[in-house]
Amino acid sequence: MTIELKDLSYGYTQRRVLEGLSVRFERGGMYAVMGANGCGKTTLLRLVAGLLTPERGEVLLDGQSVGSYTARELAQRMAFVRQYPQTDFEFSAFETVLMGRNPYQRRLQNESQEDWDIVERCMKQTNTWHLRFAKPNQMSGGELQRVMLARALAQETPVMLLDEPVSNLDIAHQFEILELLRTINREEHKTILIVIHDLNMALRYCPQLVLLHKGGIHYHGTTEQGLSPENIRTVFNIHAEPVMADGEPTLLRLRPLEL
Repeated sequence: MTIELKDLSYGYTQRRVLEGLSVRFERGGMYAVMGANGCGKTTLLRLVAGLLTPERGEVLLDGQSVGSYTARELAQRMAFVRQYPQTDFEFSAFETVLMGRNPYQRRLQNESQEDWDIVERCMKQTNTWHLRFAKPNQMSGGELQRVMLARALAQETPVMLLDEPVSNLDIAHQFEILELLRTINREEHKTILIVIHDLNMALRYCPQLVLLHKGGIHYHGTTEQGLSPENIRTVFNIHAEPVMADGEPTLLRLRPLEL
């Protein structure tokens, strides 16, 4: 499923965030959405998800305006994992993941065995099955984040939007979740947009990159080319030196500009 942003602008009371932004995300692509703090990464995802209405321009999903879909129709097409999971509920982890099946159920309809099987599979994929009876106050931030990812997977949508999905995870679980997302992208051809701060994780796992800077698109293309020392210096104000292996950059060595 393709996503196209046309001449998109959005701002909050005190400041402008995005101005005249146009970009196309192709079906089956896995994109890192990156930029300095406050550049509009989360705002972009929320506009794509239909949670915000653009001041100007439009968001198209397979050529159709996001605003023309019902909430149920959008939930069957896009799953959104927030940066800070909501914890003001007392549902178990299993019940939380089961909510991902709601877009496919008619009113007052009970969950089917297929729904239960999908939930179990998604929880095992995210290494959260052992937490199925746990409540939010019994889970760490990283565990809760993985439960929310399992719920998004249970929606079985062609598009996944993830706002810093590994920010609360230890390094082992960061690799585990990003490996899982890459596998899903390759095998199921989902369109995946990930807001991520770690340049090296983006280089390793996301073939495509969108760099935001000063309210617009600074770069859109392959991650390997986009994370150049020049772009990193401009967007993040730090020095980057590629570490080469077999003639290709495998890592970025980063340091402040003054060093």
